[in-house]
Amino acid sequence: MINSNIEFETRNVFVALVGKPNVGKSSILNKLVGEKVAIVTSKPQTTRTKITGILTQDTLQYVFMDTPGIHTARTKLGERMVKASAGSIADVDVGVMIFEPYGELTPSEQSLIADIKKKKLAAIAVINKTDTLRKEADLENRKVLLTELGVFKEVLTTSALQGKGVQELLEKLSEYGEFGPHYFPEDSYTDMPEKALVAEIIREKMLTNLYEEIPHGVAITVDSFKERPNGKKIDMEINIFCEKKSHKGMIIGKDGAMLKKIATEARIDCEDFLGVRVNLKCWVKIKSDWRDNEFLLNNFGFKK
Repeated sequence: MINSNIEFETRNVFVALVGKPNVGKSSILNKLVGEKVAIVTSKPQTTRTKITGILTQDTLQYVFMDTPGIHTARTKLGERMVKASAGSIADVDVGVMIFEPYGELTPSEQSLIADIKKKKLAAIAVINKTDTLRKEADLENRKVLLTELGVFKEVLTTSALQGKGVQELLEKLSEYGEFGPHYFPEDSYTDMPEKALVAEIIREKMLTNLYEEIPHGVAITVDSFKERPNGKKIDMEINIFCEKKSHKGMIIGKDGAMLKKIATEARIDCEDFLGVRVNLKCWVKIKSDWRDNEFLLNNFGFKK
């Protein structure tokens, strides 16, 4: 426990980013941090677990938690994703709930709003995707709707795609900083292990290259991550687990073309963030119904 009598010049602000799937949480996280921490695709439920992004500006350290989109769970994996999202608001200084400019609030959104109100959490509403607005009056109507909920201290607007409104959000979040020591090195931008980042990069390439259902039915493990003695290359061995034999065939593709495309794109991104050459070997294996298997979920690193 930190001694309350000690005076600190540094501050921290812990922020949970929550909202329904595909609302732009990961895109906003990456813009706030200034690095690609979370994978981003146009498909819903891209984020499966809590992902931490870190930004240190002078004496203030921001710690952002990107969470899975709140949705109606249909598998045990889905249940864990929803639990991770709901649980993220328990121990933060401020919650940022992200909305789209249009559409009725979903039951999952309404439930999370009620939970924020019950916990008396300081919260900010952000209307993202303002680049999709059909007319300015629509944005004002959305602001009124969210303000009248009586839960949010502020209603801000962003376009993560265009980078608009992100700096204003950052400045507003700085007001919630608490004095104390920084919990992460000042040059850190995430606390995710390198192996976890590699797995996420591969999953991103699968999401962008394959049919919608197939990537949601895969789990990825990095079983070997070895740096060569000269430090100029890393050898990785990856296992991609899917649920069906037919899915395995589609992931591999004709003459291995699809798997090669996924691995090549992933290797390029891995080399970019690791700063060294990467030798990436991928194998595809079948684990039927792993999303409903408690043992496999634990084995693949999805926290209960």
